[in-house]
Amino acid sequence: MVTEEKKSVFRVGNAAFINPVLLASGPAGYGLEYSGMIRLARLGGVVTKTISLKPRAGNPGVRLRETGSGLLNSVGLENVGAARFFGEKLPAILEAGIRPVVSLAAEDWDDYTQLLDETSCHRDVDVVELNLSCPNVERGGLAVGTDPAKVDSYVKEARSRLPGVALLAKLTPNVQDIASLAAAAEGAGADGITAINTVIGMDIDIGKRRPVFRMVRAGLSGPAILPVALEAVWRAARAVKIPVMGAGGISSVGDAMKFFMAGAAAVQVGTAIFYDPGLPERIAEELERSGLPARI
Repeated sequence: MVTEEKKSVFRVGNAAFINPVLLASGPAGYGLEYSGMIRLARLGGVVTKTISLKPRAGNPGVRLRETGSGLLNSVGLENVGAARFFGEKLPAILEAGIRPVVSLAAEDWDDYTQLLDETSCHRDVDVVELNLSCPNVERGGLAVGTDPAKVDSYVKEARSRLPGVALLAKLTPNVQDIASLAAAAEGAGADGITAINTVIGMDIDIGKRRPVFRMVRAGLSGPAILPVALEAVWRAARAVKIPVMGAGGISSVGDAMKFFMAGAAAVQVGTAIFYDPGLPERIAEELERSGLPARI
């Protein structure tokens, strides 16, 4: 692995990271796509595009729509599938010196258990983020992520099939009480929480008098969701003892510092890399200079 224990300043379960700044799942693809723009080995890690058991073509029609202060996406978990990811993408990620966090999701239980078994065969995978909250698939993700009992069952299954792997449970903000979901994930054996995924939204094409997206709903990311993400991290961090990674709307070094003050142990930067790819490194550099800000 690329992680050196002596340099580690952040841990989730048995997994060590050189710093608490990661790229969030989605915008950076598999990580390699940004290797010419961001010194990815300089970051704590890259959360990969979410992987499903079988390849997914993603949602049809419009997939991205910029808003006044964010980005709506209806990509629909497009990915190459487990076989190609573990056979081609993961070796290339490791060869490039990128520290991977593998994001996993499934639309039904059988696919989920098979995906976990496939993951368990690869010793280079020592930390997994369970995407329990993606709003862009018709089945599975959102229903799992909004029900503490289902969060419990999905995390327990991952814990049993991936005994040596650090598990992050990525939670949705589209609920009344994210703290109960975080507590359910911790109780089921998660080693950390990621808060949050995108916020559900939509847009309308005035000229065509219909929703922009074929699926109607889409996931909103970017600066608009920062206050929602901060409040979710604040509540989750006070509900659990395991580390919470803050994600959602970070567009400046100051935004990242707010997450640490709210109780996050690490941050993930996503949409901002589309227009400011240097931001993750600047956050890491600021943390090296000043250290983690005190939690309030």
